[in-house]
Parts: sequence; structure tokens; C-alpha cells
Amino acid sequence: MKRVLIIVAASLSVAACATPTVYAPSTGAPASVGFTDYRIETGRYRVSYTGGGGAPMSQVADYALLRAAEVALRDGYDWFRVVDRQDRTIGAGAGGRPRMSVGVGSGGGWGRRSGVSVGVGTSFDLSGGPAYSHTLEVMAGKGAVPKDRDVYDARDIVRVIGRGEGR
Repeated sequence: MKRVLIIVAASLSVAACATPTVYAPSTGAPASVGFTDYRIETGRYRVSYTGGGGAPMSQVADYALLRAAEVALRDGYDWFRVVDRQDRTIGAGAGGRPRMSVGVGSGGGWGRRSGVSVGVGTSFDLSGGPAYSHTLEVMAGKGAVPKDRDVYDARDIVRVIGRGEGR
């Protein structure tokens, strides 16, 4: 019983190490959590946000929109239009389902002894689930916000998503 408690405690410790989802710049390492952006040309940008394992896709998409709004405002624009969206799943793994395996083996020796063994193993995905990445290509503009689909007021996005009102 003591062994089981130690194993459970160790498993929970590992689970606590799962990558949290925070709104911050990416470190640039593969699959690191955070945002990246770059200017394609004047008024046109590619913005990405990668969430930690288990972060909901809606939160990842909101953070990509938030970064697009911040970039637009930083460069003197009032609004932006999303011209392309791409979603990517990173490390889907077992999907959080436990797995179990059974193995049977036998062996004979040089002498009169032989043996049979049975082993049972289990594994659990403690990562919290797959991570998602959401990439937007946006074109920014100045002046009145067009009343078109996929056009966002940059100040409204920062006000709503930046304060957590949209989640």
C-alpha cells in the first residue's frame, strides 16, 4: 500500500510540471508556449500563439487575436482583418486515456529448471492533453472599422480579451 501511495504522489508531482498557458512571448524553442509575430509587409502580419498542454483551443485562438490587436495598435493601426487562419495540434499522444499491457514469457534453462512469468503494466498520460497552436495572417488598417466579416477593432479586442472578459 505504501508503494502505491508513493507512485501516486510521484505521478501527481509530474502532472504539476505540465506547461502552463500564459500570455507571454514564446522562447523560440520548439513547442514553447507563447506568441510570436512578424511583419510580412507594411500592414500585413503573421501572428501565432501556442498554448500549453490541455489549454482549450478557444483560449489559444483568443490569445492569437489579442496579439494581432496589440501588433496593430503598436504600429499605429486601428483595426485588422484576418485573411488566413491555421490551427495545429501538437503532441496528441494517447489523448489522456490510460493504457494497460500484459506480457507472458517462458524460459528453459540448461538444467532441469524452467519458468513462466506474467507481467502487467499500466501507463497514464499526465500531460494534460494535446497543445494547440493558432496562426493568423492579418492586414491592418486605419480609420473607421469596416463592417465586414473577420474584421476586428484592435482596441476592443485588447479591452475584452486582454482583461479576460471574453473567456
